[in-house]
Amino acid sequence: MCHLLRSSVILILILPGIGFTKSLDSDLVNQFIDKMVTKHGFDTNSLRILFGGTKYSDKVLLAMSQPAEDLAWYQYRRIFLKDTRIKKGVRFWKKHEASLNRAEDVYGIPPQIIISIIGVETQYGQYKGKDKVMDSLATLAFHYPKRADFFRGELEQFLLLTREQNIDPLSLKGSYAGAMGIPQFISSSYREYAVDFDSDGKKDLWLNPIDAIGSVANYFNRHGWETGKLVTFPVSITGNRVNEIINNDLKPHIRPHELKKYGLIFNQDIPDTVLLKVLKFEQKDHYDYWLGLHNFYVITRYNHSALYAMAVYQLSESIKIEYEKETAVEKQNIQ
Repeated sequence: MCHLLRSSVILILILPGIGFTKSLDSDLVNQFIDKMVTKHGFDTNSLRILFGGTKYSDKVLLAMSQPAEDLAWYQYRRIFLKDTRIKKGVRFWKKHEASLNRAEDVYGIPPQIIISIIGVETQYGQYKGKDKVMDSLATLAFHYPKRADFFRGELEQFLLLTREQNIDPLSLKGSYAGAMGIPQFISSSYREYAVDFDSDGKKDLWLNPIDAIGSVANYFNRHGWETGKLVTFPVSITGNRVNEIINNDLKPHIRPHELKKYGLIFNQDIPDTVLLKVLKFEQKDHYDYWLGLHNFYVITRYNHSALYAMAVYQLSESIKIEYEKETAVEKQNIQ
C-alpha cells in the first residue's frame, strides 16, 4: 500500500472533565462535536466521552500512504486471483444460490459480480478488518488534510449510523479507511444502499451475508449497471499511438470508430453509440490492453481504481467458469 512513515506532532486534547492521551486535534474535535450537536441533536457530553475513548492512529495514516492500488497489475492481480479465493467463491455461490438469484431478479446484477466483490473485499466475510472504525475515521478526519472533508463526512455518517442501529461506535472494527462489514461499505454507503434483504427488520452488513448480497446488488443497480451488457475485453495494439488516449479518467469517453487510428484491433461488434475506455495493465515484461465499457466504470464506483475493477471482473469470470464446471459434474452424477 510510499514506504515513508511520516512523523506526527502529538497534541493533547483537553476538554472539560476529559483527559485525552492521544493526539486528536482538540480544536477540530470540538468543532465537529458542536456541529453534531447543532445539526443532528447529539448530546455534547456523550460525544466528549466518545472522543475520550477514540485514539489517533499512525498506522492508519501509514496505510493510506501506501495503497495496494500503487502496485503493478501483475503484482496486484496475484493478491486476488488465487485458486483458494475462486473455490471459496464457488462455495459461497452454492450456499447462497437462492439469494443470489433473487438479487439478480430484483436488481439485475449477475451472481458472479456480487460474489467477486465480497470475495475481493473480505474473502466472503472472513476478514472484515481489525481497526476500530471510530479511530480510523477520527484520525483521517482530523489528521489527513488531503481528504479531511471526505472523512469528516464519513465520521458524521458513522455516528448517525450507529445511533440508528443502537450500536456502540467504539465496538465496531473495519478497514484502515473505515470500510465496514462483509461488503466493506463506508458509512455513507451503508446508510444509502444497505437493504434488509432477508426481511428480518435489520440491515445487517456485519454478520448477515444475505443482506450483504442484496446491498451490493442494490449499490450496483443504483450506480447504473446495465444488465446483460459487456464489462471489458482485451484488444491488440499496432503502432505506438495508443498512449495518446490513455489517461487517469476512469469514465468511458471514446467511440469505437475513433480507435482504429490509434492502432487498436478488436473483434467485438460494438455499436458506435457506445463509449469506451482504453485500459493499460502492466505485466512483468509487457503491457496488456483492454477496453472498458460502462459496466467496468460502474465497478470503479465501488473502488476508484482500474486495477480493482479488473481484479473483480477477472475473479468473477473465474468463479463463474468453476461454478458451471462443478454444477455440470454434479448434474451428471445425479443422472
